[in-house]
Amino acid sequence: KYFGFSSFRDNQHDIITSIINHNNNLVIMPTGGGKSLCYQMSAICMEGMAIIISPLIALMKNQVDVLKGVFDDDLIACVLNSSLTQSEISRVKEGISSGITKLLYMAPESLSKDYNIDFLKNQKISFVAVDEAHCISEWGHDFRPEYRNLRVILEQFEQSTPIIALTATATPKVQEDVMKNLQIPKAKVFKASFNRPN
Repeated sequence: KYFGFSSFRDNQHDIITSIINHNNNLVIMPTGGGKSLCYQMSAICMEGMAIIISPLIALMKNQVDVLKGVFDDDLIACVLNSSLTQSEISRVKEGISSGITKLLYMAPESLSKDYNIDFLKNQKISFVAVDEAHCISEWGHDFRPEYRNLRVILEQFEQSTPIIALTATATPKVQEDVMKNLQIPKAKVFKASFNRPN
């Protein structure tokens, strides 16, 4: 009805079920394999709002624009970062406080700001999705120091908030490092096939 697909791909149904059941998850799926649908649909279904951490501003904006079109609601998905004006930030916070916003996209740098932490601590967070999770690992090819501090930042939120780490690129060493760094050693691991029929 909303996303326009007649069926799920690979592990999507199992991943969404696991997220909705409040599990920690590590999702390894090729680019274009449908990772984003897993957390988008889960966030829409669950009570509260999901925080989606992404290193790419263009990717965040693209996903937010698509979701706004799909659900015909300007506040269903929002980006919160330093590029917004004060009035835009106020509008985003209004959407969050009123419970309209279901997905909030942030870069790790924005999430680490004290004023954002103080505001978000008082909101109902359904889960935190860490997109491009290989950035956490010093063995990952896109290593970013801010990603390695995510666990410290997330400890300021409700301890039981589930974490979903998603990536298209993860050797066993990187997978281990991601789970260790995020302190989700018992996360359910989902690996989709990288065999593309085309």
